Amino acid sequence: MEFIEPLLMGTFWAATVRIATPLILGTLGELVCERAGVLNLGIEGIMTLGAVIGWVTVYLGGDLWLGVLMAALFGAMAGLVHGVFTVQLGLSQHVSGIGLTLLATSVSYYFYRLLLPGVSSPPTIEAFAEYPIPGLSAIPLVGPALFNQTPMTYLAFILTGLVAFILYKTPLGLAVRTVGENPAAVEAQGLSVSGLRMGAVAFGSAIMAIGGAFLTMSTFNAFFFNMVNGRGWICIALVVFGSWRPGKVVLGAIIFAGIDAYQLRLQQFLPDIPYQIFLMSPYVISILALIVMSRRAEYPKALMVPYRKGER
Repeated sequence: MEFIEPLLMGTFWAATVRIATPLILGTLGELVCERAGVLNLGIEGIMTLGAVIGWVTVYLGGDLWLGVLMAALFGAMAGLVHGVFTVQLGLSQHVSGIGLTLLATSVSYYFYRLLLPGVSSPPTIEAFAEYPIPGLSAIPLVGPALFNQTPMTYLAFILTGLVAFILYKTPLGLAVRTVGENPAAVEAQGLSVSGLRMGAVAFGSAIMAIGGAFLTMSTFNAFFFNMVNGRGWICIALVVFGSWRPGKVVLGAIIFAGIDAYQLRLQQFLPDIPYQIFLMSPYVISILALIVMSRRAEYPKALMVPYRKGER
């Protein structure tokens, strides 16, 4: 019974949603890029860049929401760099993405050291506080999980709904999905394949950067090296797990976060088992789930396929 008890506590589900929030944002951004036919392996670096830019903005006296906006802006610019190499020049999306991760991560660390040379303990900021929604936050289990979070968590769910609406209910979303499936058909309609893909990569990268900013402006109140800690790579896997659909990728992020939150509590009940076993359990389960889901996943047909105007 003690193993089931955490699942019946509102604090457990609140922690699950909190852990899932940067994954939701990162996965959502990656989904937008891949729906347009561009694999963005720069996500780990973009999230790191968003984390440091958001934190620095607030540390230098800016508003918290200004920090979110600046993180999104720098994330979009990093995405445009990736777009130039992959969309405009048609270079390898794998090489460009990994290079962007290395570049953005290194620039973030260098900028931090340039701003705070010789600092051993990261300075803190006044981060987003929890904002309980009156009435709804008192609902058992669901209330603490969904309606007693920081504003950035609410933003993550709003962006999920917005992306889903744009992709499936608007002409722009239809064009983005088509450019990831059959770019020649988009060109035949007089639309710019390059423009749509560049816009999707910039927008998706902006959302990724907001996911990184969540770590320094909601989860923690400081920036430190390696704080993204592989979340970007998990987001790439979650896109496949969710079959490139916003609702499913959110569910995947919450499942992964739930397993992560649960393993922390299992360590208390089973102290004789090495803690490394528990730490790796979310990743092992995610790999197994990914293997199962990827066998029947319908990926965008033009994903990672460069397109040059006039080619068929």
